[in-house]
Amino acid sequence: MIKENLDEIRKSIPKDVTLVAVSKTKPNRAILEAYEIGQRIFGENKVQELVDKYEALPKDIEWHMIGHLQRNKVKYIAPFVGLIHGGDSFRLLKEINKQGKKVGRVIPVLLQFHIAQEDSKFGFSMDEVKDMLESSEFLELENINIKGVMGMATFTENKEQISDEFRTLHNYFQVVKSHYFKFNSEFEIISMGMSGDYPIAIEEGSTMIRVGSSIFGERS
Repeated sequence: MIKENLDEIRKSIPKDVTLVAVSKTKPNRAILEAYEIGQRIFGENKVQELVDKYEALPKDIEWHMIGHLQRNKVKYIAPFVGLIHGGDSFRLLKEINKQGKKVGRVIPVLLQFHIAQEDSKFGFSMDEVKDMLESSEFLELENINIKGVMGMATFTENKEQISDEFRTLHNYFQVVKSHYFKFNSEFEIISMGMSGDYPIAIEEGSTMIRVGSSIFGERS
């Protein structure tokens, strides 16, 4: 089923939208099945699982950390992580920078905005991002590369609300890009949309979707 599911999703999304296959809780054999038909970007939300899979699976896989990342765990993924989606606080960004420096890497990160009407979700407000990006402290972070934004919509059946939240993130991206990353061609990612809502996210300008159950089946 994995091959059929992946083929179907790839056919349904524009060529310029990147598909992150969310493999959390899935066994290595399921990841290898997707790998064998060309999928190379996988997302995990638990650091230990991510490290274990990195060590066991092919080295040309690009691993994305998509869940909330605790500062004390950054060091375990700093040597290899391809993109950290949940850059959700200044303190976390400083820690990623510190660990990047230790391993001699510039680590790609997305700024996570809080766009949902749910307190359980993490992320910056627009004012917090502006204050951070205008601070001298931020300019000293030479071992992170901010490549765009990420956000998660409210878990709801209300499609208009989901659209509205994704539109908000797209607007945030445009404001941050034009004010702070105008001449940085690498600031280009809008990571929004998961299995249940990625078609809406793409309509609202997503350039990267995180899809798990629609590829691998429901989480075990």
